[in-house]
Amino acid sequence: MKSTGRSLPSATQIFSSALPTRKIIEYRAGETIITQGEECTDVHYIDEGIVKLTSVSNRGRGAVLGILSSGDFFGESCISGQSVYLTSAIALVGSKVSVIKRKAMLRVLEEEPLVAMQFMNYLLQRNLRMEQNLIDHLFNSSEKRLARTLLLLARAGDGGKLPAIFDKINQDTLAEMVGTTRSRINFFMNKFRKLGFIHYNGGLKVYGSLARVLEE
Repeated sequence: MKSTGRSLPSATQIFSSALPTRKIIEYRAGETIITQGEECTDVHYIDEGIVKLTSVSNRGRGAVLGILSSGDFFGESCISGQSVYLTSAIALVGSKVSVIKRKAMLRVLEEEPLVAMQFMNYLLQRNLRMEQNLIDHLFNSSEKRLARTLLLLARAGDGGKLPAIFDKINQDTLAEMVGTTRSRINFFMNKFRKLGFIHYNGGLKVYGSLARVLEE
């Protein structure tokens, strides 16, 4: 079969063009988009930006669950009947987020098979990332968890259209994401810098060679 020379549209292109009529809201860095415990009525889609998901336990202990970027959804559990948001979402940089009503999202998933397939693939990949994060926390050292987190953040901030993501994330946030103390984060960051895996020069630069830590 002869190639037409045309590439298939990406998931982001499919979602951007086929998602139902939606309201796009711009958020400033540090602004809360949704709050844990609020009524869950809308699905959110990141058109542009970087968003932090957080959760607070009944005892008041907080944790950073993940960092999302352009093309990611959050709050999608409302389409399965979840009554309240289980996490809070906060813009790490200036972000544009589409707000899609639950009924509208369900309608497009029923009427657009390609969108439904891509959305299912997205959810499966999200579940895989969550499983990997859980395994990471259960079995890997805090040093490896930090290395993996830095590599994932560097990937989320790629593209050049957004402010450097590491300008918006301090060591306290990294400690929450990794599940360790700030002093341990500072120790490993200095170690990574001395080994040439990261570099400070008006901002943090993470090199792909940091992946060697994960192989040890």
